[in-house]
Amino acid sequence: MIRESGIIRRIAKFLHSSPSQDLSLTPNPPNSNFLPPYFVKFVQITGWRACRVCINVVVCRTFNLVKVKSVTYGLALRNQIMEHILELKDLKTWYRTDNGIAKAVDGVSFSLEPNRIIGIVGESGCGKSVTALSIMRLVPMPPGYFAGGDILWKGRSIVKASEAEMRKIRGNEIAMIFQEPMSSLNPVFTCGDQIMEQILNHRDVSKSEARRQAVELLNLVGIPNPSERISSYPHELSGGMRQRVMIAMALSCGPELLIADEPTTALDVTVQAQILELIGRLRQERGMSVMLITHDFGVVAELCEEVVVMYASRIAESGAVRHIFDNPLHPYTQGLLKSIPRLGAKKERLNVIEGNVPSATRLPDGCRFAGRCPLSDDHCRKEQPPLLEYEPGHRAACWKIA
Repeated sequence: MIRESGIIRRIAKFLHSSPSQDLSLTPNPPNSNFLPPYFVKFVQITGWRACRVCINVVVCRTFNLVKVKSVTYGLALRNQIMEHILELKDLKTWYRTDNGIAKAVDGVSFSLEPNRIIGIVGESGCGKSVTALSIMRLVPMPPGYFAGGDILWKGRSIVKASEAEMRKIRGNEIAMIFQEPMSSLNPVFTCGDQIMEQILNHRDVSKSEARRQAVELLNLVGIPNPSERISSYPHELSGGMRQRVMIAMALSCGPELLIADEPTTALDVTVQAQILELIGRLRQERGMSVMLITHDFGVVAELCEEVVVMYASRIAESGAVRHIFDNPLHPYTQGLLKSIPRLGAKKERLNVIEGNVPSATRLPDGCRFAGRCPLSDDHCRKEQPPLLEYEPGHRAACWKIA
């Protein structure tokens, strides 16, 4: 968090020739019109870390004085001024392999607003995890590389950012919960050491203060006896508790975006429900955005507000949860929803989508789903459909949508 003195200097510099103002901003301004234009411009210029600050300020032009009465940290101001916290624009993440170029992510575009939860859904091999790794800039290069497009984080390009800039963003502003906690946690360090390392890397605090914060985080994510568990090694914890440690690590620096890559994989149903409830509660309490990668449409229905359905490295359909569940447009989305078992339905076999996802090194020229689609024809197999908007916020890529 920016120090108060730094904020004062920035405001003073920007408002040096501003007209005299006597303004009292509440910690939660009722709407964006309540904010004066010069202050909105100041926040946009100074960067989004300053955007997290709601300030009661009195400006006196005569003495070129800016007096900060009080500083309240929160997300209200940021949410008002910022339309999109994250934007992917025609992102292409490819890999050089012995079998040719693997187009793991091929022209993906979507955006995420502050304090929203978006679900990324699709079969294994559709490019969901590579999309997340691209946002974190954790794609191994080589063999991976950005073949085109851009990722904008609060208006700044992640693709063009230096490694030093990414170290400040990664874990601090954007955090990620990886798919398998046992392989993500270091077995030779205690859970407490791994949480403290994150805090010490991004915060100017002593080791004792970092330990205190680590205990608070373990308590926050629902681990019993956190003062004792902080000295436990990963193998001494259950799968659910290891996943909670991963969540504590991700939250240690108060990120604005949390990426959860299948956080309930290999957990029993009861623990899955607890982890999902925890993510939802923490998002409400901390006002952060969440990007949830999952195979499970039930999880999407329970937790998400928006959905992106991916197939073979591209977006097949996207929109609000109600759009996707009430009016799915793409045959692939329809197939996924039909394959969900329903209580009370008497069927000997579940609906299945015949065939497999095509290899990223041998993608078809036309619609990626044409080889498995019951509606496909020669036009589908020869020409790739564009991603079009069929109702506000609801997009799909299919030639067969009326």
